[in-house]
Order: sequence, then C-alpha cells, then structure tokens
Amino acid sequence: MLAALLAALFGLLIGSFLNACIFRFPRDITIWDPPRSFCPACEHTIAWYDNIPVLSFLLLRGKCRHCQFAIPIRYLLVEILCSIMYFVIVLRFGPTLLAAKLALFAAINLQLVATDFEERILPDEFTLGGVIAGLLLAWFQPLPVAFSSLLVPAGSPLALHSVVESALGAAFGYGALWTIAALYRKFRGQDGMGMGDFKMAAMIGAFLGLMPMLFAVMVGSIIGAVAGLAYILWAKQDAANYEVPFGSAMGIAAVGVAWMEAVRGVTDAVVH
Repeated sequence: MLAALLAALFGLLIGSFLNACIFRFPRDITIWDPPRSFCPACEHTIAWYDNIPVLSFLLLRGKCRHCQFAIPIRYLLVEILCSIMYFVIVLRFGPTLLAAKLALFAAINLQLVATDFEERILPDEFTLGGVIAGLLLAWFQPLPVAFSSLLVPAGSPLALHSVVESALGAAFGYGALWTIAALYRKFRGQDGMGMGDFKMAAMIGAFLGLMPMLFAVMVGSIIGAVAGLAYILWAKQDAANYEVPFGSAMGIAAVGVAWMEAVRGVTDAVVH
C-alpha cells in the first residue's frame, strides 16, 4: 500500500508535467523555454506555491492569482486522473518494471487524449517518442511471442522476439491507419484522419504488440463513433464538418487494453 501511495503522489507530479505539455506543445513552446510555468492570459510567472498539483487549484479556486483568469478544469482532472492511474497500477502490480511500463503508457495516452480533445493535435514528442520508448522497453519487459516467431530464428532470446513484436505492432499500426485514410480520401475526396493518428497507432503497437494494438484501434473506433454521434446530436453540429477526436478515443481504449493484457500476462505467469 505504501508503494501505491507514493506512486499516487508521483502521479500528481507527472500530471502537472503533462498539463504543461498539453498547453505548450500544440503552441510550439518547449518545456525548457520558458522554464517556469506562466499564466496564458497575463503571462505572469507562477510561483511555486501556486503550482502545487491539485492543492493550488483548489486554494486559488481555479483562477490566476494575478489576473483572475479562469484556469481550465482540465488541469485538475489530468492531475487527479494520473494520480489515480498510478495508484491503481502499483497497487495491482507492485513496484515492478511492468508497472513502470504501464504507468508510462498511461501517462502518454492521457496527454494525447487531452491534447487531441482540446486542440485536435497529437504531438510527435509523445507519439514518436512513445514508439522509441515502446521499442526500448520491449527488450526489458517482454511482449508475448506471436508473429515474431515467423521472422526470428528458433532458439533466439525472448527479448529479441519481444522487440520484433513491438516493431511489428508499430509498423502495422501506422500502416493500417494510413491505408484506411488513403482509401477514405480516394472514395470520399477528403481526409478522414491525420498523420498524428497513424503515429499514435504506431506508439500503441510498439508498447502492446500487433494484436492488442488492432483491438485497441477497433474499440477506439467504436468509442469515437458513439461519442461523436452523441455529441453531434446533443450540440446539433453539422455531421459533415465535425472532426471527431479519434486520438482521444483510441487513447482511452489503449489504456484499457493495456490493463487487460497486463492482468492476463501476470495471471498466465502464475498459472504456469
């Protein structure tokens, strides 16, 4: 329990960092310049005591101390969600490499979900950076052997199989969505998805492997379609012009699939 509580506190800090990325990356502002957080309205540098996750938002009642600019509720939600996810992950899997990988994957997707929902942008720092992270972690935290057995010689180390599984997931994730988008453009004469969606699918594939990635994309498509239709009907939007944040739906599905895969992997290991 102590490890889970410490993970929850760490999740608050990561959530605060993600909030900075969610605001800065779509506006081409780096994390290190300026190094300190600032109010987007009055551009006043935020003091450390006004930048404590969750607590500062509540004490300031969601407003900038200097100009009373309303801080988006997303700041509070991201910090709380990240903390809860980290707590649950470590509570279930302990302070293990699997938990660390799952926590990183959850944080990446949380950032992408929020950024795509707000700005319809999926930053390369998290999509392509996530592909690299997924490939590297595959060597240390093996993925289940599936399609890699068709390419990797028999008797090869499990880590090599895992990296190949990760690479196949990334390649097919990008290629599958690129193909769907190309066909949509050919027959409808307009874009249905952006390159950010392709890169995000590649990131999910690098972390989870080929089949879990395809399942996450399928579930994400259902979530996106249902939620998008509900919003169009509720807000009376023009369905032909409304852009569904597919990356947000895909990220939600990906975290759920990653959790199921992790639980199944631990269960299979115990049984065998």
